[in-house]
Amino acid sequence: MSAEEKSLNFIEQIIEDDLKNGLSSDKLRFRFPPEPNGYLHIGHASAICLNFGLGTDYKAPVNLRFDDTNPSKEEQEFVDAIKKDVEWLGFKWDKECYASDYFQQLYDWAVELIKKDKAYVDSQSSEDMAIQKGTPTSPGTDSPFRTRSIEENLDLFTRMKNGDFEKGTHVLRAKISMKANNMLMRDPIIYRIMHAHHHRTGNNWCIYPMYDWAHGESDYLEQISHSFCTLEFLPHRELYDWFLNQIYDENKVRPKQREFARRNLSHTVVSKRKLLQLVEEKHVTAWDDPRMSTISGMRRRGITATAIRNFANTIGIAKRTNLIDVSLLDFCIREDLNKIAPRVMAVLNPIKLVITNYPDGKEEWLTAENNPEVEVMTFREVPFSKELYIEREDFQEEAHKKFFRLTLGTEVRLKNAYIIKGESVVKDAEGNITEIHCTYDVDSKSGSGTEASNRKVKGVIHWVSIAHAKEAEVRLYDRLFTHENPDGNKEVDFKGYINPESLKVITGYVEPSLQTAKELDHFQFQRLGYFCVDRDSTAEKIVFNKTVGLRDTWAKVSEQ
Repeated sequence: MSAEEKSLNFIEQIIEDDLKNGLSSDKLRFRFPPEPNGYLHIGHASAICLNFGLGTDYKAPVNLRFDDTNPSKEEQEFVDAIKKDVEWLGFKWDKECYASDYFQQLYDWAVELIKKDKAYVDSQSSEDMAIQKGTPTSPGTDSPFRTRSIEENLDLFTRMKNGDFEKGTHVLRAKISMKANNMLMRDPIIYRIMHAHHHRTGNNWCIYPMYDWAHGESDYLEQISHSFCTLEFLPHRELYDWFLNQIYDENKVRPKQREFARRNLSHTVVSKRKLLQLVEEKHVTAWDDPRMSTISGMRRRGITATAIRNFANTIGIAKRTNLIDVSLLDFCIREDLNKIAPRVMAVLNPIKLVITNYPDGKEEWLTAENNPEVEVMTFREVPFSKELYIEREDFQEEAHKKFFRLTLGTEVRLKNAYIIKGESVVKDAEGNITEIHCTYDVDSKSGSGTEASNRKVKGVIHWVSIAHAKEAEVRLYDRLFTHENPDGNKEVDFKGYINPESLKVITGYVEPSLQTAKELDHFQFQRLGYFCVDRDSTAEKIVFNKTVGLRDTWAKVSEQ
């Protein structure tokens, strides 16, 4: 890549500068390092697209490395889900790695730190350590155990590893400076005792490395050239470099950590801890609930990998955190689905329409185009009969002048079918309309080439034949939170902004061609929105999830 080819973002400029300053292009290697303590979300998707996108642009390998250093929160389920998400997004990693692959080497290096008097075992309580660490405006004070002998530290650390001590009795700390301006440099913890079963190493270890120790050293072991992190890790860079200084061989690639800002999405939360709360407290059904900001939830809702990649590329990366309006993601979803989703007919709020002059018992199959956006047009046959369902909103007994759908005495075209004229209505005892009666122009069949078929009317509405319609459960999803930044005020519980209307379940009727649709098949319900088949579908009843509407209606609602 060169600056002449495209406008570079600041991450690409860093790489270009390093190449100009002597880094060989064949030494480039990137990584995506998730912690397997939950499912990936839209924020992770941006990081995935960044790192794997750089791998594609620079023809460099990208590792998938699991930061599995906290067995109390990690599960194989999360590892499997993360791998599925990365693959589904369309990326392939070069090496599948785990921080646990390096537990022995990390331990051996820690022993070397002790031998160089650059690490010591501290036996204070966590409360005492927090006090003696000081504040950002006042220096810390040395631990009373900071002067332990190298021999004693080696003995204690070995016994920590062997499981001789209870959790919380000892930690291993780097010996840097308790007066450092950067609080993270004030003798940070390298190892803590944890008697927990690890999903890969079992019960082999009773001590586990802290993230800051494992992160940079794992990058070094894998010869990662550039380690890109979100902005909250900027203060960690000094410690990242200090740890590397202790083990760096100048004949090898030295990883470089650089930071970019999170791009938060409105009306969502992307904290794994808070997403876990939503699951555990049953505000949602699971990690892959279609209202969740998880990749698995978005996939189940019908959002495509292409839409997510396009969204990530559109928002790009920045040095400042900002809030991206979720309507931009919706735009990317519509843009992709418009190209690939077949158009079908479904009625979600049905009212019966009877064509009084259509022959009793007659049915015919009409030709309908599947998607006008594709290069090679394909068609399907849809059944037509005397009795149809139309949307209740498509009829008004007494309509204003700008209502261009069906009314008494006016004409509309039934999509792919005939022109009809409203004649009368049938009402129940409460005055509610239960049926609409109309007549049709027998010569107005769409595509027949007759003069009547070319006649222009102001409205076109969709429909399904009652005799052929298939009943479907339709889940209408909306934004999970009513506030654009539910996590923005730390004094307010984010769950107080949960949208009580985020899910409505209704019964709709769809054309029979959908009977054979499979899980995650995408469709545009004409004039209604984009929907996909949910995994809860059965042979008896198909279930659809609403992915997104045909246009952004939220903005209009929120302005009222």
